[in-house]
Amino acid sequence: MNTTNPNTSVVPVIGRLLLAAIFIFSGVGKILAPAATIGYIEAMGLPLASVGLVVAIAVEVVGGLMLALGFKTRLVALGLALFSIVTGLAFHNAIGDQNQLIHLLKNLSMAGGLLQVVAFGAGAYSLDDKSSTPARRQLA
Repeated sequence: MNTTNPNTSVVPVIGRLLLAAIFIFSGVGKILAPAATIGYIEAMGLPLASVGLVVAIAVEVVGGLMLALGFKTRLVALGLALFSIVTGLAFHNAIGDQNQLIHLLKNLSMAGGLLQVVAFGAGAYSLDDKSSTPARRQLA
């Protein structure tokens, strides 16, 4: 396994898959239990809970799949990083509760990993890599 050459390393795809997994599973969970998610959004005092549910599902499932496939990766990673920060602050702000603090730190840590993807791109084995020419890949 070559982990030093960004044009052939499997490390970025493994990282993308690991980051994407939490978003995809979370989105599917919201699809399977919409009432629970709407109730949680309402309990946090946020308006338009049904709209929030649809937006969250779209961001998590579509964004997670795009990240996993490496399609429009930098833009998607930036969007997911912002989503992670906003949702962490909105839903896990009771930092006196250790569980909520851990969830907030998890969201912030995910944002940090996603910002690494923004900075360094999808890497090899991505749709972004397949759609670019070899010369463009070296510049990315």
